[in-house]
Amino acid sequence: MFDWNDLKAFLAVARGGSTLAAAKTLRINQTTVARRIEALETSVGLKLFERGQTGSRLTGAGEDLLAEAERMEASASAFGSRAAAHQRGLAGTIRVTSTELIANLAITPALGEFRALFPDVKVDLIVTDRALDLAAGEADVAIRAGLALPVSDLVARKLGEFDFALYCSRDYAARRGLPSSVEDLRNHDLIGGDGASLPLPGMKWMLDQVPGVEPAHTSNSVTNLNIAVKAGLGIAPVGCLLADLEPDLIQCVPPVPELRYSAWVVTRPELKDTPRMRAFIDFIVPHFAALRRGLEAKGEAMKAEKAAAVVAFPKTA
Repeated sequence: MFDWNDLKAFLAVARGGSTLAAAKTLRINQTTVARRIEALETSVGLKLFERGQTGSRLTGAGEDLLAEAERMEASASAFGSRAAAHQRGLAGTIRVTSTELIANLAITPALGEFRALFPDVKVDLIVTDRALDLAAGEADVAIRAGLALPVSDLVARKLGEFDFALYCSRDYAARRGLPSSVEDLRNHDLIGGDGASLPLPGMKWMLDQVPGVEPAHTSNSVTNLNIAVKAGLGIAPVGCLLADLEPDLIQCVPPVPELRYSAWVVTRPELKDTPRMRAFIDFIVPHFAALRRGLEAKGEAMKAEKAAAVVAFPKTA
Protein backbone atom coordinates (compact mmCIF):
# COMPACT_ATOMS: atom_id res chain seq x y z
CA MET A 1 0.00 0.00 0.00
CA PHE A 2 1.39 3.43 -0.89
CA ASP A 3 2.22 6.11 1.65
CA TRP A 4 0.14 9.32 1.74
CA ASN A 5 3.39 11.33 1.85
CA ASP A 6 4.39 9.69 -1.45
CA LEU A 7 1.10 10.90 -2.95
CA LYS A 8 1.78 14.45 -1.72
CA ALA A 9 5.17 14.31 -3.46
CA PHE A 10 3.46 13.05 -6.64
CA LEU A 11 1.02 15.97 -6.61
CA ALA A 12 3.76 18.51 -5.92
CA VAL A 13 5.95 17.29 -8.80
CA ALA A 14 2.95 17.17 -11.17
CA ARG A 15 2.06 20.77 -10.30
CA GLY A 16 5.59 22.15 -10.12
CA GLY A 17 7.06 20.29 -13.09
CA SER A 18 10.20 19.14 -11.26
CA THR A 19 11.43 17.54 -8.05
CA LEU A 20 13.21 20.80 -7.20
CA ALA A 21 9.98 22.82 -7.39
CA ALA A 22 8.19 20.14 -5.38
CA ALA A 23 10.91 20.21 -2.72
CA LYS A 24 10.43 23.96 -2.28
CA THR A 25 6.65 23.54 -2.01
CA LEU A 26 6.85 20.68 0.49
CA ARG A 27 9.82 22.20 2.34
CA ILE A 28 11.86 19.01 2.16
CA ASN A 29 15.02 18.23 0.21
CA GLN A 30 14.98 17.23 -3.46
CA THR A 31 16.44 13.78 -2.77
CA THR A 32 13.54 12.97 -0.45
CA VAL A 33 11.04 13.99 -3.13
CA ALA A 34 12.75 11.78 -5.72
CA ARG A 35 12.81 8.87 -3.25
CA ARG A 36 9.09 9.26 -2.53
CA ILE A 37 8.26 9.27 -6.26
CA GLU A 38 10.31 6.10 -6.76
CA ALA A 39 8.55 4.47 -3.81
CA LEU A 40 5.13 5.37 -5.22
CA GLU A 41 6.01 4.07 -8.68
CA THR A 42 7.22 0.82 -7.13
CA SER A 43 4.09 0.41 -5.01
CA VAL A 44 1.68 0.94 -7.94
CA GLY A 45 3.89 -0.83 -10.50
CA LEU A 46 3.75 2.07 -12.97
CA LYS A 47 6.06 4.76 -14.31
CA LEU A 48 4.41 8.06 -13.43
CA PHE A 49 6.94 10.60 -14.75
CA GLU A 50 9.28 11.01 -17.69
CA ARG A 51 12.43 12.65 -16.36
CA GLY A 52 14.44 15.08 -18.49
CA GLN A 53 16.88 17.95 -18.21
CA THR A 54 13.99 20.44 -18.11
CA GLY A 55 12.07 18.65 -15.39
CA SER A 56 9.53 15.86 -14.91
CA ARG A 57 6.53 15.29 -17.19
CA LEU A 58 3.58 13.03 -16.35
CA THR A 59 3.27 9.81 -18.32
CA GLY A 60 -0.11 8.70 -19.63
CA ALA A 61 -0.63 6.64 -16.48
CA GLY A 62 0.42 9.60 -14.34
CA GLU A 63 -2.05 11.90 -16.09
CA ASP A 64 -4.84 9.38 -15.54
CA LEU A 65 -4.05 8.95 -11.83
CA LEU A 66 -3.62 12.67 -11.13
CA ALA A 67 -7.35 13.34 -10.84
CA GLU A 68 -7.72 10.48 -8.35
CA ALA A 69 -4.81 11.84 -6.30
CA GLU A 70 -6.44 15.28 -6.26
CA ARG A 71 -9.71 13.76 -5.03
CA MET A 72 -7.79 11.99 -2.25
CA GLU A 73 -6.11 15.29 -1.37
CA ALA A 74 -9.48 17.02 -1.20
CA SER A 75 -10.87 14.25 1.01
CA ALA A 76 -7.82 14.36 3.28
CA SER A 77 -8.09 18.13 3.53
CA ALA A 78 -11.80 17.89 4.35
CA PHE A 79 -11.10 15.22 6.99
CA GLY A 80 -8.42 17.35 8.61
CA SER A 81 -10.55 20.49 8.50
CA ARG A 82 -13.53 18.74 10.03
CA ALA A 83 -11.43 17.27 12.81
CA ALA A 84 -9.99 20.71 13.48
CA ALA A 85 -13.49 22.16 13.55
CA HIS A 86 -14.44 19.79 16.37
CA GLN A 87 -11.33 20.83 18.28
CA ARG A 88 -11.70 24.58 17.80
CA GLY A 89 -15.45 25.10 17.69
CA LEU A 90 -15.49 26.77 14.28
CA ALA A 91 -18.21 29.39 13.89
CA GLY A 92 -18.80 32.77 12.27
CA THR A 93 -19.33 34.43 8.89
CA ILE A 94 -17.01 34.69 5.88
CA ARG A 95 -17.73 37.28 3.19
CA VAL A 96 -16.46 35.85 -0.10
CA THR A 97 -16.34 37.87 -3.31
CA SER A 98 -15.83 36.67 -6.89
CA THR A 99 -17.04 37.27 -10.41
CA GLU A 100 -20.39 35.83 -11.45
CA LEU A 101 -18.68 33.27 -13.66
CA ILE A 102 -16.49 31.89 -10.86
CA ALA A 103 -19.33 32.05 -8.34
CA ASN A 104 -21.70 30.08 -10.57
CA LEU A 105 -19.14 27.56 -11.80
CA ALA A 106 -17.00 26.83 -8.76
CA ILE A 107 -18.08 28.40 -5.47
CA THR A 108 -21.85 28.00 -5.16
CA PRO A 109 -21.87 24.30 -6.23
CA ALA A 110 -19.31 23.58 -3.48
CA LEU A 111 -21.04 25.43 -0.64
CA GLY A 112 -23.36 22.55 0.24
CA GLU A 113 -20.38 20.29 0.93
CA PHE A 114 -18.62 23.07 2.86
CA ARG A 115 -21.72 23.67 4.99
CA ALA A 116 -21.97 19.96 5.78
CA LEU A 117 -18.36 20.03 7.00
CA PHE A 118 -18.66 23.32 8.88
CA PRO A 119 -22.31 23.87 9.75
CA ASP A 120 -21.54 26.84 12.02
CA VAL A 121 -19.61 28.77 9.37
CA LYS A 122 -21.84 30.99 7.21
CA VAL A 123 -20.61 32.06 3.75
CA ASP A 124 -21.97 35.35 2.41
CA LEU A 125 -21.21 35.48 -1.34
CA ILE A 126 -20.73 38.91 -2.94
CA VAL A 127 -20.91 38.50 -6.72
CA THR A 128 -19.40 41.32 -8.78
CA ASP A 129 -16.95 41.82 -11.65
CA ARG A 130 -15.46 44.72 -9.66
CA ALA A 131 -12.45 43.93 -7.46
CA LEU A 132 -13.63 44.78 -3.96
CA ASP A 133 -11.14 46.35 -1.55
CA LEU A 134 -10.27 43.62 0.96
CA ALA A 135 -7.91 45.90 2.89
CA ALA A 136 -10.80 48.32 3.45
CA GLY A 137 -13.04 45.49 4.69
CA GLU A 138 -15.40 45.26 1.69
CA ALA A 139 -14.98 41.46 1.85
CA ASP A 140 -12.93 38.92 3.80
CA VAL A 141 -11.69 36.72 0.98
CA ALA A 142 -11.70 36.98 -2.82
CA ILE A 143 -11.28 34.55 -5.69
CA ARG A 144 -9.48 36.64 -8.30
CA ALA A 145 -8.19 36.01 -11.81
CA GLY A 146 -5.83 38.05 -13.95
CA LEU A 147 -2.38 38.30 -15.49
CA ALA A 148 -0.89 39.21 -12.10
CA LEU A 149 -1.95 40.33 -8.65
CA PRO A 150 -1.36 43.97 -7.71
CA VAL A 151 1.39 44.52 -5.16
CA SER A 152 -0.21 44.72 -1.70
CA ASP A 153 -0.06 43.36 1.84
CA LEU A 154 -2.77 40.80 1.05
CA VAL A 155 -2.00 37.08 1.33
CA ALA A 156 -2.64 34.99 -1.80
CA ARG A 157 -2.66 31.29 -2.64
CA LYS A 158 -2.54 30.32 -6.32
CA LEU A 159 -5.37 28.17 -7.67
CA GLY A 160 -4.10 27.57 -11.22
CA GLU A 161 -3.45 29.02 -14.67
CA PHE A 162 -5.85 29.35 -17.61
CA ASP A 163 -5.53 30.09 -21.33
CA PHE A 164 -7.59 32.66 -23.22
CA ALA A 165 -8.28 32.69 -26.98
CA LEU A 166 -10.67 34.41 -29.41
CA TYR A 167 -13.92 32.54 -30.10
CA CYS A 168 -17.07 32.91 -32.17
CA SER A 169 -20.19 30.78 -32.57
CA ARG A 170 -20.78 28.18 -35.29
CA ASP A 171 -23.62 30.36 -36.56
CA TYR A 172 -21.32 33.37 -36.86
CA ALA A 173 -18.61 31.30 -38.62
CA ALA A 174 -21.18 29.95 -41.10
CA ARG A 175 -22.39 33.49 -41.91
CA ARG A 176 -19.13 35.42 -41.82
CA GLY A 177 -16.35 32.86 -42.04
CA LEU A 178 -13.32 32.73 -39.75
CA PRO A 179 -10.51 35.33 -39.67
CA SER A 180 -7.43 34.17 -41.59
CA SER A 181 -5.13 36.18 -39.31
CA VAL A 182 -5.22 38.53 -36.33
CA GLU A 183 -5.13 41.48 -38.74
CA ASP A 184 -8.22 40.09 -40.48
CA LEU A 185 -10.24 40.81 -37.30
CA ARG A 186 -10.76 44.24 -38.89
CA ASN A 187 -13.27 42.58 -41.24
CA HIS A 188 -15.30 40.99 -38.44
CA ASP A 189 -17.75 41.96 -35.72
CA LEU A 190 -15.94 42.26 -32.40
CA ILE A 191 -17.51 42.17 -28.94
CA GLY A 192 -16.02 44.69 -26.52
CA GLY A 193 -16.12 45.40 -22.82
CA ASP A 194 -17.58 48.50 -21.23
CA GLY A 195 -14.57 50.27 -19.70
CA ALA A 196 -13.15 49.44 -16.28
CA SER A 197 -16.19 47.36 -15.32
CA LEU A 198 -14.89 44.57 -17.58
CA PRO A 199 -11.12 44.54 -16.95
CA LEU A 200 -10.11 41.72 -19.30
CA PRO A 201 -6.58 42.10 -20.71
CA GLY A 202 -7.67 39.83 -23.57
CA MET A 203 -10.24 42.41 -24.60
CA LYS A 204 -7.63 45.17 -24.77
CA TRP A 205 -5.26 42.88 -26.68
CA MET A 206 -7.91 42.06 -29.30
CA LEU A 207 -8.86 45.69 -29.90
CA ASP A 208 -5.19 46.74 -29.99
CA GLN A 209 -4.68 44.47 -33.01
CA VAL A 210 -7.13 46.53 -35.05
CA PRO A 211 -6.77 50.16 -33.89
CA GLY A 212 -9.69 52.38 -34.77
CA VAL A 213 -12.22 49.54 -35.06
CA GLU A 214 -15.29 50.04 -32.88
CA PRO A 215 -16.87 46.93 -31.30
CA ALA A 216 -20.16 45.88 -32.84
CA HIS A 217 -21.47 44.99 -29.37
CA THR A 218 -20.35 45.77 -25.82
CA SER A 219 -21.14 44.35 -22.39
CA ASN A 220 -20.10 45.16 -18.83
CA SER A 221 -20.45 41.54 -17.64
CA VAL A 222 -18.07 38.66 -18.27
CA THR A 223 -20.95 36.18 -18.09
CA ASN A 224 -23.03 38.20 -20.54
CA LEU A 225 -20.05 38.57 -22.87
CA ASN A 226 -19.79 34.79 -23.12
CA ILE A 227 -23.51 34.58 -23.89
CA ALA A 228 -23.10 37.26 -26.57
CA VAL A 229 -20.44 35.14 -28.29
CA LYS A 230 -22.72 32.07 -28.18
CA ALA A 231 -25.55 34.20 -29.61
CA GLY A 232 -23.47 34.90 -32.71
CA LEU A 233 -22.95 38.62 -32.09
CA GLY A 234 -19.25 38.49 -32.90
CA ILE A 235 -15.76 37.49 -31.78
CA ALA A 236 -14.41 37.97 -28.23
CA PRO A 237 -11.78 36.57 -25.83
CA VAL A 238 -13.14 33.62 -23.82
CA GLY A 239 -11.42 31.32 -21.34
CA CYS A 240 -10.44 28.10 -23.13
CA LEU A 241 -11.34 25.93 -20.14
CA LEU A 242 -15.03 26.72 -20.59
CA ALA A 243 -15.12 27.51 -24.31
CA ASP A 244 -13.71 24.09 -25.20
CA LEU A 245 -16.74 22.52 -23.51
CA GLU A 246 -19.20 24.46 -25.67
CA PRO A 247 -20.01 22.60 -28.90
CA ASP A 248 -21.27 25.85 -30.48
CA LEU A 249 -18.07 27.86 -29.89
CA ILE A 250 -15.24 27.87 -32.44
CA GLN A 251 -11.68 29.04 -31.70
CA CYS A 252 -10.78 31.79 -34.17
CA VAL A 253 -7.27 32.60 -32.94
CA PRO A 254 -5.08 30.19 -30.88
CA PRO A 255 -4.42 30.91 -27.21
CA VAL A 256 -2.25 34.00 -26.71
CA PRO A 257 0.66 33.18 -24.34
CA GLU A 258 0.83 36.68 -22.87
CA LEU A 259 -2.85 36.47 -21.93
CA ARG A 260 -2.48 33.33 -19.80
CA TYR A 261 -4.51 34.04 -16.68
CA SER A 262 -3.90 32.89 -13.13
CA ALA A 263 -6.43 32.54 -10.32
CA TRP A 264 -5.82 33.11 -6.62
CA VAL A 265 -7.67 32.99 -3.33
CA VAL A 266 -6.79 36.21 -1.49
CA THR A 267 -7.36 37.46 2.06
CA ARG A 268 -5.96 39.88 4.66
CA PRO A 269 -2.92 38.77 6.73
CA GLU A 270 -4.79 39.06 10.03
CA LEU A 271 -7.53 36.72 8.76
CA LYS A 272 -5.52 33.97 7.09
CA ASP A 273 -4.99 31.89 10.23
CA THR A 274 -8.41 32.34 11.81
CA PRO A 275 -10.10 28.92 12.04
CA ARG A 276 -13.05 29.64 9.75
CA MET A 277 -10.86 31.32 7.09
CA ARG A 278 -8.30 28.53 7.15
CA ALA A 279 -11.11 25.99 6.84
CA PHE A 280 -12.55 27.76 3.78
CA ILE A 281 -9.20 28.20 2.00
CA ASP A 282 -8.07 24.62 2.71
CA PHE A 283 -11.42 23.43 1.33
CA ILE A 284 -11.63 25.58 -1.82
CA VAL A 285 -8.05 25.08 -3.11
CA PRO A 286 -8.26 21.30 -3.78
CA HIS A 287 -11.87 21.76 -4.92
CA PHE A 288 -10.68 24.14 -7.66
CA ALA A 289 -7.90 21.75 -8.67
CA ALA A 290 -10.29 18.81 -9.05
CA LEU A 291 -12.85 20.95 -10.90
CA ARG A 292 -10.25 22.21 -13.36
CA ARG A 293 -8.97 18.69 -14.04
CA GLY A 294 -12.49 17.46 -14.72
CA LEU A 295 -13.28 20.34 -17.09
CA GLU A 296 -10.01 19.86 -18.99
CA ALA A 297 -10.76 16.17 -19.50
CA LYS A 298 -14.22 16.97 -20.89
CA GLY A 299 -12.78 19.69 -23.14
CA GLU A 300 -10.26 17.28 -24.66
CA ALA A 301 -13.13 15.05 -25.76
CA MET A 302 -14.64 17.94 -27.76
CA LYS A 303 -11.48 18.98 -29.61
CA ALA A 304 -11.59 16.47 -32.47
CA GLU A 305 -15.17 17.40 -33.36
CA LYS A 306 -14.34 21.11 -33.19
CA ALA A 307 -11.22 20.69 -35.35
CA ALA A 308 -13.37 19.19 -38.10
CA ALA A 309 -15.82 22.06 -37.83
CA VAL A 310 -13.09 24.68 -38.19
CA VAL A 311 -11.92 23.08 -41.45
CA ALA A 312 -15.47 23.26 -42.80
CA PHE A 313 -15.81 27.03 -42.33
CA PRO A 314 -14.36 29.45 -44.93
CA LYS A 315 -11.51 31.82 -44.08
CA THR A 316 -11.96 35.50 -44.78
CA ALA A 317 -9.17 37.55 -46.32
